[in-house]
Amino acid sequence: MNKKPIVLSIPTGIGADIGGYAGDFGYIARKFSRYFYTIVNPNAVNGGILSAINYDMGYLEGNLLDSFIFGEFGITPKKPYETNRIGVLFDCSIKKEILNIHLNTLNALRMVKGIDICAIEYTNSAAGVELTKQKGISQGSLSSPDAILDGASRLIKKGAQAIAVVCNFFDLGEDDNYSCANGVDPIGGVEAIISHLITSEFRIPAAHAPAFSTLDISYNLAHPKVASELISSTYLPCVIEGLSIAPLIEENENATIINKDIGFLIVPYSAMGSKAVLGAYENGIKIISVNNKTILNVNNEKLNINTYKNFDNYEQCLLYLINCSN
Repeated sequence: MNKKPIVLSIPTGIGADIGGYAGDFGYIARKFSRYFYTIVNPNAVNGGILSAINYDMGYLEGNLLDSFIFGEFGITPKKPYETNRIGVLFDCSIKKEILNIHLNTLNALRMVKGIDICAIEYTNSAAGVELTKQKGISQGSLSSPDAILDGASRLIKKGAQAIAVVCNFFDLGEDDNYSCANGVDPIGGVEAIISHLITSEFRIPAAHAPAFSTLDISYNLAHPKVASELISSTYLPCVIEGLSIAPLIEENENATIINKDIGFLIVPYSAMGSKAVLGAYENGIKIISVNNKTILNVNNEKLNINTYKNFDNYEQCLLYLINCSN
């Protein structure tokens, strides 16, 4: 591993000014990955039909990211052109015409990019997605979490090394503020719950893509931060691309990178109450904060945690890290 590993964390569903929308943190993550092996959570680089992921990034959803920082396991990055076998789980309540769009998407990814989609399964009962918000934070629930776990188990038995989940969101998730890049992703919280279910139970990479009752490409001019969601009829491609090169989860003694190898954890200044921050603090990982506004107000002063540095923007942070590594 030639590049030093760092973690860039943008928590889901908290309205981060940069990274709280549709892959709008991707160009920043790519800049960092030129110089460091950059571990990111999926929402930071997912942009519908577009993805900012590359082989110099580690695609780890939030629960895996937290567990990794706490030292529960290590990771081994994929080598260039090495990919995972991906299993795809569909909510059985997705109507046929919408399902067909997603199946066409998977076949296109197989043919155009050669991605190894090894198995497709369907839940035995509807996942039952419900959305809620508490204090403005995106949250939600599932009426049948066991249906997700059962489907994931069947995919793993068929050889899946990573799992993409597509749940039926019906007509949920419309939010004019979010569409104007002035609000919180309404579905981010429950998407995190769905992927957490799988990673907690099976400890393999997982990510979620929503299916809505109508998937029409919009003719409206969108805000640039959400534009990637309006140019495709499905959000599945970015999830599949990210999972295809997600790192291998291994016991620490077998892994290429463990938590002690992480040079820095970089987080928004107002979102420092996460498990990732606490894990970094407990394990001696330097914490850098950036003034990336969120709806939270949990900073190092309130937590009595001393950050290593604070920067006004990610460009300043990157320049500092480059100078430190020279």
